[in-house]
Amino acid sequence: MSDDLLFMPAVTAAAQIRARKLSPVEYTDAVLAAATSAQPHLNCFATLMEEQARADARAAEQAVMAGGKLGPLHGVPVHIKDLINVAGVPTRNGSAIFADNPPAVADDVLVERLRAAGAIVIGKTTTPEFGVKGLTDGPSFGITRNPWNLERTPGGSSGGCAAAVAAGVAPIGLGTDGAGSMRGPAACCGLVGLKATLGAVPNEAGRDAFGSNIYAGPLSRTIADAALMYSVLQGPDPRDPWSIGTHHPVTLSPALLGQDLSGIRLGYIPRCANPLVAADVTANTQASLAAWEALGAEIEEVTDTIDWIEYEGRVLYQANFAVFCAQFLPRWQNAMDPVTLAFMERGRGFTLADFRTAEYARTTLFRAIQALFTRYDFLVMPTMTRTALPVGHDAANDDIIIDGQRCGITRQGWTSPQYPFNLTGHPALAVPSGFGDDGLPTSMQIVGKWGAETDILRLGALLEQSRPWAQHRPPNRA
Repeated sequence: MSDDLLFMPAVTAAAQIRARKLSPVEYTDAVLAAATSAQPHLNCFATLMEEQARADARAAEQAVMAGGKLGPLHGVPVHIKDLINVAGVPTRNGSAIFADNPPAVADDVLVERLRAAGAIVIGKTTTPEFGVKGLTDGPSFGITRNPWNLERTPGGSSGGCAAAVAAGVAPIGLGTDGAGSMRGPAACCGLVGLKATLGAVPNEAGRDAFGSNIYAGPLSRTIADAALMYSVLQGPDPRDPWSIGTHHPVTLSPALLGQDLSGIRLGYIPRCANPLVAADVTANTQASLAAWEALGAEIEEVTDTIDWIEYEGRVLYQANFAVFCAQFLPRWQNAMDPVTLAFMERGRGFTLADFRTAEYARTTLFRAIQALFTRYDFLVMPTMTRTALPVGHDAANDDIIIDGQRCGITRQGWTSPQYPFNLTGHPALAVPSGFGDDGLPTSMQIVGKWGAETDILRLGALLEQSRPWAQHRPPNRA
């Protein structure tokens, strides 16, 4: 099969399908063959929907030949993280608890929207149990590996989605992000990952609709593909209270229309709760800042003292797992991921006062970030403090090592720039910034004002033009 076909952007593929230059059937067959080829070494799919995908591809081809109106993703393959319902397929949540789950009766609203846009769902991608950690592995399905280096993780919890897209298995995938679970895998795998503003993309799958910190969105190889997929996903849904009455128009600030960033102010945050950033990540961060500065942007280091509420964020995160998963312990404890159990144990140790204090701290952090946006148009920082971790890393107990120094567990030392913006609700975009000394991708995070998805995508696109990345292909692909 052709690498050029497998690594073709979704926007290009959709255009070629509309022009009858690319067959949806042949395209889908090629992607399914790539998925089958990649699965033994990447282990990125929980389920492949070959029969249904081929039937949908035939229907898509018939629609093209009939000359009817086609959606923006018509004939484009996509996969769905296995925390999101796809009709006719079990949702196993990365857990042995749901290994025998019956097929979902209906599509999640986001899957409905992707299908309505013409996308062809080819399968469901792996996730750690309930999306609990920043690596993608578990007792029920094994280890999902990074196509840039099979001994490294693709990140988590949308690691299966990221590994597949990076390896050329579909140009786009639908992930979720509860504490960096799209942006982390994007950073590990050299991809674009967009966490939109709270409520911009409805979250039907969320258990706590009102106190939500969980988002769904695109993982892709290019900014244009992320923007196209976001345009399909966004919009209100009555099942998500944050989305009701929310209007996030897909518009661009006039100052970003060209390639002259004069007058645009970027607030650079070197570190959040993390004590260190690896030297190679810092070097690529500085190169990215220089690229924006060359276009006229004014860059200022943020020196404000900000409490990034790492402890309080952990209270919210782990206490939620303790409550939700308690129902499974009597029967399933011995089959659950030890990391899930460790997080539950810690979560049970927090008091109601701890939980409410953490909720108050979330509001304080939101207002601190809002205050920064009175001075800056964007906040920028490394997405991750270092490149992808070894696949055997224990997320509950092992320290992150950066340039020979111990930096705490993953959310303290590795994913620290990500979880704050799950809590504040601001849109955040992970974009590749280069490669580390070990040959693995590094990443920049762009954070915008509420509703500024198009603006952060545009700033990412200008970096993509200055420092292209999509031409790079990992060695361990289909």
